[in-house]
Amino acid sequence: MTAQIEDLGSDEVGDVGDLEEPPEDPPADAAPREWFGVRRLVVVLVAVAVLVAGLGGWFLLRAGELSSSPAASNEALVNTGRTAEVSAAVSSALNRIFSYSYDRTEVTEQAAAEVLRGAARDTYDKLFAQVRELAPAQKLVLTTRVVSAAVQVLDGDRATLLVFLDQSATRADQDASSAAAAQLSVVAERDGDRWVITGLEPR
Repeated sequence: MTAQIEDLGSDEVGDVGDLEEPPEDPPADAAPREWFGVRRLVVVLVAVAVLVAGLGGWFLLRAGELSSSPAASNEALVNTGRTAEVSAAVSSALNRIFSYSYDRTEVTEQAAAEVLRGAARDTYDKLFAQVRELAPAQKLVLTTRVVSAAVQVLDGDRATLLVFLDQSATRADQDASSAAAAQLSVVAERDGDRWVITGLEPR
């Protein structure tokens, strides 16, 4: 009985001794490894900072190039008020000069005299001479509506536009109607306080 107690005590003491063993020493290279990790992080952060600074300089250079490019001088891209003004003026003018009734051609001719200048006026007059000749006999009525007038270039008092039109024609002598679409390149210029058309070209 006494021997058993002594053996048990011996085992317990041995177990406690095992639990109280001092921890192993950390690896000798733990501190250098940690230092190298920090150093690597610093190098990466510095590289990122250099990259960001470089990109910032590139963006500034690119912005300077764009501001001095021809596109930057196109007011149609930045001057929305002036762009809307010329678009509305040209749309109204085209609706008037390309709409006519066989019994009132003088109304259309008067509109052309107000809004056309230069080469545009010369070209239009030649075409409308045929209208004056044929429209009364055919009892022709033409109605034109501008669907879209896109200002492509606006430079001071001169603008270039691409215009899409819908046209419907009625011939009373045959009781017939037809519809068509048209596309024009238009040059408009400021004349005093209004825009006039100086160039017309079918597309």
